[in-house]
Amino acid sequence: MKLLPRKKSDESQTRSSRGELAAQLAAPVRRFLATEAGSSGLMLLAVAIALVWANSPWSESYFSLWHTEASVSVGDAELAMDLGHWVNDGLMALFFFVIGLEVRYELSVGSLNDRRRIMIPGLAGVGGMLVPVLFYLLIAPGTEAANGWGIVIGTDTAFLLGALAVVGPRFVTQLRIFLLAITVIDDIVAVTVIGVVYSGSIQLPELIAALLLGAILSSLSRFDVWRAVPYVLIVLVMWYLTLNAGLHASIAGMLGGLLIPAREPSREGVEQATRLFRAFRQSPRADVGRTARKGLQKAVSVNERLQMYLHPWSSYVVVPVFALANAGVDLRDGVLTDALGSALTWAVVVGLVAGKLIGIWGGARLGTRFGLGELPPGVGQGHVLGGAALSGIGFTVSLLIVGLAFDDAPDLLARATVGVLLAAVIATLVGWLAFRLSTMLGGKTDADLPRYLDRLVDPDTDHILGPVDAPLTLVEYGDFECPFCARATGVTKELRNRFGDRFRYVFRHLPLPDVHPHAELAARAAVAADAQGRFWEMHDLLYQHQDEMEFEDTVVYAIDLGLDMEKFLKDLESDWVAERVRRDARSAEASGVQGAPTFFIGNRRHTGPYDAETLARELEQLEYEGSGATPHGPLIRPVPALRPGPRSSNAGGAGPSPSGSVEPAVPSQFLRPRRILQQRRHLEPSRPLPRRPGEARGHPLQGGRVQHPVVGEAPVDLHPVHDEFLVLDVGLRGPRAQQDPYRLRHLVLRALGVHPAGDGLAEAAYLEQLRQVRGARRADREQGGRRR
Repeated sequence: MKLLPRKKSDESQTRSSRGELAAQLAAPVRRFLATEAGSSGLMLLAVAIALVWANSPWSESYFSLWHTEASVSVGDAELAMDLGHWVNDGLMALFFFVIGLEVRYELSVGSLNDRRRIMIPGLAGVGGMLVPVLFYLLIAPGTEAANGWGIVIGTDTAFLLGALAVVGPRFVTQLRIFLLAITVIDDIVAVTVIGVVYSGSIQLPELIAALLLGAILSSLSRFDVWRAVPYVLIVLVMWYLTLNAGLHASIAGMLGGLLIPAREPSREGVEQATRLFRAFRQSPRADVGRTARKGLQKAVSVNERLQMYLHPWSSYVVVPVFALANAGVDLRDGVLTDALGSALTWAVVVGLVAGKLIGIWGGARLGTRFGLGELPPGVGQGHVLGGAALSGIGFTVSLLIVGLAFDDAPDLLARATVGVLLAAVIATLVGWLAFRLSTMLGGKTDADLPRYLDRLVDPDTDHILGPVDAPLTLVEYGDFECPFCARATGVTKELRNRFGDRFRYVFRHLPLPDVHPHAELAARAAVAADAQGRFWEMHDLLYQHQDEMEFEDTVVYAIDLGLDMEKFLKDLESDWVAERVRRDARSAEASGVQGAPTFFIGNRRHTGPYDAETLARELEQLEYEGSGATPHGPLIRPVPALRPGPRSSNAGGAGPSPSGSVEPAVPSQFLRPRRILQQRRHLEPSRPLPRRPGEARGHPLQGGRVQHPVVGEAPVDLHPVHDEFLVLDVGLRGPRAQQDPYRLRHLVLRALGVHPAGDGLAEAAYLEQLRQVRGARRADREQGGRRR
């Protein structure tokens, strides 16, 4: 587990290994941002090598390298180009193909499928293209130089995100997503301009053939074609035909990516893949493994699989090679002086730096001013201004258009290239200045993070333990896999005993998936349990078993709590549960949270140790002051509930019974010896509970009954299936289950990857299958521990 270096006073908190709280983002978006930002350093190195090489005594070898002929021939068909054109027309087609895939994903299931969310980035993107072109045409002299107006419309996503990580604020997740949406629009327009404006004469037969292949490509998914090979082969032929048709090959790449559909994984596909994987684990043969691999591939759309395979190649190979081939400008013999005195150079600089800044910031400002949309949470106008300045780093797309616009004019090509490189430097400096001014004028610095909750505690949406109107409030942002959070649970129990009904404890989710890989799943399981009024019971189980948080474990915990398994499994994979967790993570970042656990006394962020005495003193001080609100009142009004189902905000953490009454919870010290059990108040135990060897006769679980400290003796329904584990029969829980116990047994076994059939749903066989699943998993863990 990799943690950031911390001061001694902070050695009781898990922090994200990056500068932002990544759990507020969907996993595909996190992978994209990590790859793009990570490749910027490699691309910068390629630029430096190209410039040094082109201005060294060996400059001739640099230019002759890219003019070396290379050909591919099959029979009488031959495709020959120099290396420079192979990079610009071949590798860049792959670059734009990946962009097309990403755009299609965002349009189908990502951040661009909501009109309200795309309106402000759309207006900013349009402004960020029109204003730069206007500035360029006002400054660029002559007809020939004016032909390069497309240079200033694009933004290099990798350089933008890399510069933002260096000169921007520390926590910029929402700003990065906002700028990413703008660059998506830029890329679509840039490729259209390249294909329409900077292409040669059009050959209709090849163009028509390419369009027909595009129609076939878009229809493959309707015939349930799930393998990636047919899609890739069609795109390659489209690229060849587009190249021969006279269009720039980048348009074939973008169009091919846009025509490959994206979708969310279906529950049926995921369940099938899970069953096949478990079959391979039970029988690790080559044929079973091949079938399991096919099942896993079918569960994920072709679009996402191609992104996963090609995005690293595009970012870490294609873009640096392109930079190496196109950034090398010989600045000797007065070329640099000539470029700095050229109106063309400064037209590019002003268009990219000033045009992007004014266009993007102005478009976003006008959109919010007239109520057409809102900026993302936590993004202010100062942030937009700094991001708009950094968008002047055109680099990749700009250099590509430079080569197309001035291919036959070496002097103009050198001046425009110098302008693009100079604009990248100036845009970075202007962005740094804009962020610093925004920080000073806005009164916020990295050292003075927000000190108050960004949204007040809302009984309709928050997890509350204790009276909802209690005067003393402690809010925790926690991670179920964080060991420090687990230790803090004892502190909150001590505070509850100390303050009684005057105290309420609020838990908000802050999974840190970059250091705790199971934290997101655990948070979703807790929210899914909350929909059935059993959040706090699931909360306790997850913290008690931090080393057991696989999917199977969450299912067993849900069985333990007697949840409606059909509803639980559906909610666990639902969008509203994932959004509920991400909303808490966004709230954490907006509230100045840097790690887990972080506590708020009332609405004010607590700093320093969080032992019971320290927190109690601050709570007493809060009670003395009579207010825990911010100096300026609430920052946001409470939002409506995101999920259905009853709430569990009672102090005891008990959940509603099928009849509507509240069942008392079994204390955790009673659950530890036999951790999987079902409390019953309406049914007698099916059989006495046998004692373990050496177990005292007065054990609380002896005889299938629990001596509860509040309600006295309470019967439980337990089934011994292993000398260390007990598994309940979920078929006996609730009216619906009593009517159809076999249905719920079938559901649970399917979730665990078991194929129930015939007598497998009878009580004895059902319990035996559960025992085998848990025994196999425990054996796998023990074997993994021995290997470590």
